[in-house]
Amino acid sequence: MKIILVRHGQAENDTRPDSARQLTDLGREQAAQTAEFVMTRYQPDQFVVSPYDRAQQTLAALQACAPTVPFVILDNITPADDAHQALIDLGHIEAECLVVVCHMSIVAHIAGLLIGEYPESFALAEARVFEMDFVMAGMARETDRFVPKQPY
Repeated sequence: MKIILVRHGQAENDTRPDSARQLTDLGREQAAQTAEFVMTRYQPDQFVVSPYDRAQQTLAALQACAPTVPFVILDNITPADDAHQALIDLGHIEAECLVVVCHMSIVAHIAGLLIGEYPESFALAEARVFEMDFVMAGMARETDRFVPKQPY
C-alpha cells in the first residue's frame, strides 16, 4: 500500500483563528502543482484531510483531478495533534493508495514514524510517498517526493 503525505500550500497570515486561515494565490498554485504530480503518477483511492480550511483547500486541487475519490475529514491531524494516534487512525482506513493532507508539524512526525527516523520538515504543499505492506511505525520506505514552487 501507499500513503502519500501532503502539507497544505502557503496560507495567509492574518487575525483569523488558525483553523480558518485561507490559502494565498501562491498556495493555490502550489496545491495545483502537487495535485498534478500526485494524480499523474499515482491512483489514490481515498483522501483524508484535516478539518482546517487551508488543508481542505489544498485537497480541493486533488479533488478537481479525481472527483470520484472518496474523502474523510480526520479531526486529529491538525498541527498540534499526536502523530502516534493519527498513524493508528490512518491504519484503520481501507485503501491501497491513501492521500493525507494536513499540516506541519504533524505531517513530519507521521512521516518520521512511518520510516522510523527523526521527523524532517515538509515544504509548503510538499508530497512524500511511502510504501509499506501495512501501516505501522518503522514499516515504510519513502519512494518519491515532490516540492512545488516555494515563496523564498
